[in-house]
Amino acid sequence: MSKLKTALVCGAGGFIGNHMVNRLVKEGYWVRAVDLKEPEYSKTNADHFIIRDLRDAREVSELISYAGCLRNPNQLFSREFDKGFDEIYQFAADMGGAGFVFTKEHDAEIMHNSATINLNVLDALSKRKDGHKTKIFYSSSACIYPEYNQLNPDNPKCDEASAYPAMPDSEYGWEKLFSERLYDAYRRNYHLQTYVARFHNIYGPLGTWQGGREKSPAAICRKVIKATDQIEVWGDGKQTRSFLYIDDCIDAVRLLINSNFRGPVNIGSEEMVTINELVNTVKSIAGKNDLKVVHVEGPQGVRGRNSDNELIEAKLDWHPNVCLYDGLKRTYKWIEEQVNG
Repeated sequence: MSKLKTALVCGAGGFIGNHMVNRLVKEGYWVRAVDLKEPEYSKTNADHFIIRDLRDAREVSELISYAGCLRNPNQLFSREFDKGFDEIYQFAADMGGAGFVFTKEHDAEIMHNSATINLNVLDALSKRKDGHKTKIFYSSSACIYPEYNQLNPDNPKCDEASAYPAMPDSEYGWEKLFSERLYDAYRRNYHLQTYVARFHNIYGPLGTWQGGREKSPAAICRKVIKATDQIEVWGDGKQTRSFLYIDDCIDAVRLLINSNFRGPVNIGSEEMVTINELVNTVKSIAGKNDLKVVHVEGPQGVRGRNSDNELIEAKLDWHPNVCLYDGLKRTYKWIEEQVNG
């Protein structure tokens, strides 16, 4: 009989973490999930979901071990049966869309909370005698790329090697870049098996769609669903982005952690569109092509950003399977169900 594989998913109450839990359980893993909250839009499929604050180093140290829970689901930790996970997925972060990241009102908490989580997770794993046996994945962001390479919306430069000289456009991006280096340092100094990917605008069902932390695809879907005559869009709508459907993201992460390549590597789509084109696509899906678009002031981020997939194609032979139209159609349908109750 093959050995039962185990995984710890940090940030499992969030959008990507919840989807990763679902995938791992489907693949036959025993999964412990941890977050400050359970998933908002679906019941967790994790074998053991724990509400914990990953900013607390003592709690993180206990969460890194799992055998006590396998023996007794009500027992968080057992020194006698202490055992490390096969894999750890670190998605936990203080983050959100442009309305949260680029206002500068949350910079201190974004940097403090996210950096503290990563420091605690890596420190706890490095102190385990078997810590080097655990594979640990860290979700970085395309926000680490220099603002000066993303001024032209038609030709942004986002290949992995362009990250330096560093000049992210937000404190969120600076924290992500620091944490990338943190994972690399722990890999070199403590021989940890770290894997790092830079996500480019991941979207899909079960994601935040209101409240100020939602990403642009979800925000546009919500606005179009609720609109009767017009919707507001931040900026002139000529800024460019690419968006990756959640299933493709999970596929890429699983390929990466099962490979000999450690990253950092882009995980995103090369199907670049303007925000105006994104809006028009959602309007078409909704059958509301006559909706007027009103451009207003608001946080926008860089003028242009698009995933450069040359490295991930070469190393993992990966490319997205879901085009933007199909992914938005699925996402729109799900958000419509949420709006209409």
